[in-house]
Amino acid sequence: MKPAEEDLRPSFHSGFVALVGRPNAGKSTLTNALVGEKVAITSDRAQTTRHRLRAILNTGDAQIVLIDTPGLHKPHDALGEEVNRATYKAIEDTDALCFLVDATQPVGAGDRWVAELLAGASAKAPRLAVLTKCDLATPEQIAAQRAAVAELADFAAILETAAPTGAGLSEFVKAVAATLPEGPRWFPADMTTDQSLEVMIAEFIREKALRLTFDEVPHAIGVALDDLEQTPDGRLTRTYAVLYVEQESQKGIVVGKGGAQIKRIGSEARVDLERLLGTKVFLDLRVKVKKNWRRDAAQIRRFGYGD
Repeated sequence: MKPAEEDLRPSFHSGFVALVGRPNAGKSTLTNALVGEKVAITSDRAQTTRHRLRAILNTGDAQIVLIDTPGLHKPHDALGEEVNRATYKAIEDTDALCFLVDATQPVGAGDRWVAELLAGASAKAPRLAVLTKCDLATPEQIAAQRAAVAELADFAAILETAAPTGAGLSEFVKAVAATLPEGPRWFPADMTTDQSLEVMIAEFIREKALRLTFDEVPHAIGVALDDLEQTPDGRLTRTYAVLYVEQESQKGIVVGKGGAQIKRIGSEARVDLERLLGTKVFLDLRVKVKKNWRRDAAQIRRFGYGD
């Protein structure tokens, strides 16, 4: 990647910082809070994040490129393997590593597994531990987590954050920026993410489907954008997308009785899309069955998951 056209300043620091952790560690929520707008989807479903997303955080003397990665887990299908692979790549190609741990959940085998992976990553990258969801944890829980995390590896710092309240975010930015080398501004100062508009639209739709469905259905949902067109006056954007599931029974759940569920998904997604696009949005959603698509590498690539 070539840096944006800007003179290098000796005091300017920049770099790529991977946020790594188990599913539901709070990586995407922290990413959104740091950049000050919604660029990553969130839900209480494990493995919500399927894309490796870059979010750009600018300060007066630094540019921090956050890499929000899919949660590391033991994969059960080709999709799981692909999203893990995206995270492994981010770990190996970064200037700093942030190991995120949920402050409300005791450190377990999954956290130890991730810590071991980070220990085997590039020796050049400083490692910081970040306790998330500290607004939901008691002081005793936080103290216990700090002690447990300190035993996992030799971290340059153990930080405490609470994305909803903003607590600890400025300390996070200061600590991370201090680890970065001198370098250029890789992205324009007004850019908050390198995700394409098409990917963001598909992901915002999938987020609403995740939040409104249960059991295995959320994991079986993939979204593909079919078409996007704006009216000549620029006041309306017509968006056509397909939600894919793996079974007819799942299709029935996503559509809902009399189409009620898919209408609700569309209604909630439209709020985010209108904010993103800056226009009114007409959203046409269809639901189709693609049997066992999570085991089909070609279909996974079509959705762009794991890239």
